[in-house]
Amino acid sequence: MSQGTLYTLDVSPRSYVLVDLIKYFGLDIKCTSEKDEKFTTNFPLGKTPAFIGAKNFKLTEFLAIQSYLFSLLPKEKLGNWLGKNNQQYASILKYLSLINQEFIGAFIPNLKMITGKAPYNKKALDENAIKIDEISQILESRLKEFTYLVGERLTFADIFTAAAYSFALSTILGEPFVKKYPNIGRWFVTVSKSKFFGDRFAEFVIPKEPLTYTAPKKEKAKKESPAPQAAKKEAKPDAAKEVTEEPAAAPKPKHPLEALGKPKAPLDEWKRVYSNEETRETAIPWFWKNMYDPEDWSLYKVDYKYNDELTLTFMSNNLVGGFFNRLSASTKYMFGCMVVYGENNNNGITGAFLVRGQDYKPAFDVAPDWESYEFTKLDGSKEEVQKFVNNMLAWDEPVVVNGESREIADGKVFK
Repeated sequence: MSQGTLYTLDVSPRSYVLVDLIKYFGLDIKCTSEKDEKFTTNFPLGKTPAFIGAKNFKLTEFLAIQSYLFSLLPKEKLGNWLGKNNQQYASILKYLSLINQEFIGAFIPNLKMITGKAPYNKKALDENAIKIDEISQILESRLKEFTYLVGERLTFADIFTAAAYSFALSTILGEPFVKKYPNIGRWFVTVSKSKFFGDRFAEFVIPKEPLTYTAPKKEKAKKESPAPQAAKKEAKPDAAKEVTEEPAAAPKPKHPLEALGKPKAPLDEWKRVYSNEETRETAIPWFWKNMYDPEDWSLYKVDYKYNDELTLTFMSNNLVGGFFNRLSASTKYMFGCMVVYGENNNNGITGAFLVRGQDYKPAFDVAPDWESYEFTKLDGSKEEVQKFVNNMLAWDEPVVVNGESREIADGKVFK
């Protein structure tokens, strides 16, 4: 009989450490990142991780859930994971609390500010960086004399701390941090190779340069034309007052694709069908029957050129979201879906767009970063093209890249 369901957020160390714990000890607990009706009903705040057990027993908060999961294990399986005595157990809780509340509480806000997911505040960023440094000094001091955080054997304190630091090392800390704190670096390598994690960190790479905040470029203020000098009054006896007129505002430039006129099939109708109908069953057949007309529209495969620079999948998806925001001037002239395939530190971006006319450039060059993408025109009459476009609309099958099948991690729709 199942012992319950754990709801998670895949990229969060709070979540995946619990998932690995369940797998490692073979607990009969379902793990899912899908927020179904049961989740929304029982956890109105929408926070993960969250656990539902027998008789609707509910838990939130990482520390409470890990404690309950360990309580399900027989003593012979528990081993040294929670220490060998009360003092060690208390020390493990000390580190779990420190990392869960203080370290993650400082790291996540900084990551969001640096990646543009939260408003940038230099004062808050600097204060959080100081807190991360202070916590790291505590760990570095301990690990200078000992192999592990508590006692002389691996405990759950090491596991969770390493998971939290892995997220930070791969984003805002990088190699400069490891050079500053070599004992943490050594310890992290040791713990990440634990059987507990399986192959989770098999391809983990600490970047040479951490992510840094880049301020958005400000548009140069247009220089105001000097006010026209007052015309010299003619020596006329009845010239009582000179009247000046402001020049008429220049007409707003039209989008170049507006010159093509209205297409036979209105794009808004397709967007309505896609948003409201079942994708595979109704929307996709409607697209090929009613929407796609090669005389009015063209299809393009769009690929990000610099996949080797991508790190975390959620950050890749944010990159797509930013690109879409900058394409907003072309909303009336195209529709598309782009997906992130693969996993953290090994992912890519691809997608398909329906574009008004036969040239992609007028639709895409409204975005300053459009040249970071490669555009390949597709023949919609070909079966393999239709299969690719259908999957970009549905996101329910793996993407084939260089002959390799890659699972779709996330995606966004431009409409």
